[in-house]
Amino acid sequence: MSSAGPEFAGIHEAAGRIIVLLTAREQTVAVAESLTGGLLAAALTSIPGASAAFRGAVVAYATSLKATLLDVPRPMLDALGAVSPEVAAAMAEGVRRRLEATFGAATTGVAGPDPAEGKPVGTVHVAVSAACGTTVRTLTLAGGRDEVRQHTVEAVLSLLLHRVREECG
Repeated sequence: MSSAGPEFAGIHEAAGRIIVLLTAREQTVAVAESLTGGLLAAALTSIPGASAAFRGAVVAYATSLKATLLDVPRPMLDALGAVSPEVAAAMAEGVRRRLEATFGAATTGVAGPDPAEGKPVGTVHVAVSAACGTTVRTLTLAGGRDEVRQHTVEAVLSLLLHRVREECG
């Protein structure tokens, strides 16, 4: 499998733009991932010079880790499950605070192969948090596990790039 496919090029380009903008502004980003399992962090750190803007990542795959590592309220997790817009927002806010970054980005959802928490495969929530507020996008993605995860990274990078360009960090 080649990593030079068109989907990789789009992700690499978006990640590159984010790192360049953040570095120029002396701003930073931290990420909290669930279904993407580190793919978002890998995309950002694939950019030369990323260390100037990338603070780190928390891969909180287990629901309990979302509470202990990212400060997602346990009552929220108990009531909504891990796959909800509110949890995505709390993850982004938690990683931004915990890792002391200008921006926090988060992914949570169902990559498959089976539904989870009564939600179908392809149900995804991405969020980006900054001092001026948190934005969440809910996605319904088609495809297999790898495609859902890849499209999730594309979506959160797009949202992050948009928020960085707003200069609200």
